[in-house]
Amino acid sequence: MAIPILNYAFSTQNQRVDGFEYFPGEEQPKIYTTDNLPTALEMDEIIWAAYRQIFSEHQILSSTREPFLESQLRFNQIRVKDFIKGLLLSDAFYSLNYNVNNNYRFVEMCIQRVLGRDIYNEREKLAFSVIIGSKGLELFIDILLNSDEYLENFGDNTVPYQRRRVIAQRSKGEIPFNLKTPRMGKEFLAKQGMPQLLWPGPVRKFRPQEQKPKAGDPALFLNMVSDVSTISV
Repeated sequence: MAIPILNYAFSTQNQRVDGFEYFPGEEQPKIYTTDNLPTALEMDEIIWAAYRQIFSEHQILSSTREPFLESQLRFNQIRVKDFIKGLLLSDAFYSLNYNVNNNYRFVEMCIQRVLGRDIYNEREKLAFSVIIGSKGLELFIDILLNSDEYLENFGDNTVPYQRRRVIAQRSKGEIPFNLKTPRMGKEFLAKQGMPQLLWPGPVRKFRPQEQKPKAGDPALFLNMVSDVSTISV
């Protein structure tokens, strides 16, 4: 028996905030689209923008590139939306984002990068997590890309971008979703052999000079010389 898909309400603060740009007139994000028959240089920018949106800058490596998909896009054999789907279903995206997160975090990340907004609420996150668990990853990606929200904002030929829904100002320490570094969940840190440091006591700054030298440390010899030099003859 298939798990029923949960319904969720579109409840959110849908307000405009200050943009991330520094100069007046640049409040709107730059649109990368193939609607106007881009030149070779413009196509390079479109491809770069797609990688930057889906993988974020810190994940753009030689191993994350998809040369075959790039070639198809350059020769107009696929649409931008198809290129985005190919990146989302690539082995690199799967290993860098899906394998190291649970379904809830992965849903949140994909909505931010594909739809350009944050999740509406926990109910939306749960509903899409159920879809991944019962229907699979590819169907989840198809639902996002074929949704009215995606088509109305980006269509078939525009690279998704941050739409600035429910996001704080840069002065408050927030940055666009596609530039955030995805963190592994706690349950995955142990699998990666990462240390779990728990300090129950008060937080205090550590200064290197507070560390005592061990046997064989040159600092012991220097201390000995310093002590000898202070002895009066």
